[in-house]
Amino acid sequence: MNKEEMYKGINAKFEELKVALEGDGLTKIKELTLELHAMVHPAEVSGRTEKTVADIVLDYVLAGHQNDIVPRETWDTDLHYAGTKTVPICWQLWHTYRIEDLVSNILMANGNQIFNEEWQKKINSSITDTGNALEFDEVVAWAKDINVAELKNYMIAVGKNTRQILSGLTLEQIKSMVPEEWVMRILEEGGVTTDFRSVWLLVFWGRLTIGGMILTPMTSHHMMHLPTSIDKILG
Repeated sequence: MNKEEMYKGINAKFEELKVALEGDGLTKIKELTLELHAMVHPAEVSGRTEKTVADIVLDYVLAGHQNDIVPRETWDTDLHYAGTKTVPICWQLWHTYRIEDLVSNILMANGNQIFNEEWQKKINSSITDTGNALEFDEVVAWAKDINVAELKNYMIAVGKNTRQILSGLTLEQIKSMVPEEWVMRILEEGGVTTDFRSVWLLVFWGRLTIGGMILTPMTSHHMMHLPTSIDKILG
C-alpha cells in the first residue's frame, strides 16, 4: 500500500468518526476510535499485522536516522507558537507521544501519566515536556542523545495504555469537558513549560471535550506530524 492509499483510508475513518461523535452511539464511537487509533500508531500497539504509517517512520528512525531534519508539521495552524519549523525526525515521535500520554492519562482519565524519572533516564531526554518551544539548535542538541529504542518502548506503552482508556470511556465522559485543575496538572508535572510557545497547549486542550481530544491528540495530531516524515522516507 502506498502512502496516498494509507492517507485516504485514515482520512475516511477520521471523517466517519467525526460524524459518529456528533451522535450518541457509544459502541460505534468506540469502534471507530480504536480503528483510527490503530491506523496511526505502530502495529504492535493494537496487534495489527500490516505496517502502519507510524511503523514506517519508527523503522526509519531505528535504522540510524533519528537526526534527519524534517518540516515540523503539515498544518500551519500552530507554527506561530513553535520554537522551530524544522525538527529532527525523532522529535516527531517524542512530541506526539508525550502529548498522547499527558492528554489520555491526565485529562481523559484523571490518572497518572506513564512518563516518569525512570522513563526520562532510559530515553535520555533532557526535557520532560512536549518540546514545543525548543529552538532549532536546542532540538538538534536534544535529539543527538536520545535512546530511540527506549523511545519506541515508551511509544508502545503509551499507545497500549491509551487504548485501554478509550475502551472504558462512557458517553457522558466523551461529551464532557474536563475540570481546569486537571489541565493545570500538566504544567505542574512538567508536561508543558511556562514559555508561551508551550503553555498555549493548556488553553487549547482546556477548550476541548473528551470527544475533541479523541479527534486531536489521540488521532489527527499524529497525522499533523507523520506525513512530513513519510515524505522524507518515501519521497
